[in-house]
Amino acid sequence: MPTLTASRFTHLDGWAIGLSGLCALHCLATAVAVGLLSSFAGLLEAPIIHEGGLVLAILLGGLALGNGARKHGMLLPVAVGALGLGIMAGALSLPHGAPGEIAYSVLGVLLLAFGHELNRRAYW
Repeated sequence: MPTLTASRFTHLDGWAIGLSGLCALHCLATAVAVGLLSSFAGLLEAPIIHEGGLVLAILLGGLALGNGARKHGMLLPVAVGALGLGIMAGALSLPHGAPGEIAYSVLGVLLLAFGHELNRRAYW
């Protein structure tokens, strides 16, 4: 049975998974917007959105996954989440529109979300 403390951290994983989903949606929406409305796409492609999103992902990931590892002792969620963050950071270093940029971003987001899901399940 999850404790009150464990429950609080699984909520952080839920928020982080939600943020990952929003990031994936943003990446896909940007690709569609670039193809359909190039004037509107400039707003979605603003570097501050991507950089700010990565900072939020790192902060939430570090807090939720780090506290989870400390509580349940499993390092797999941290390793999977860190791999996802690394891929996301690598995708951010590519020029906008570079081949694979969106694919790497979405792959990183999915791995990070999977790491958070593993973290939530580790409490059970």
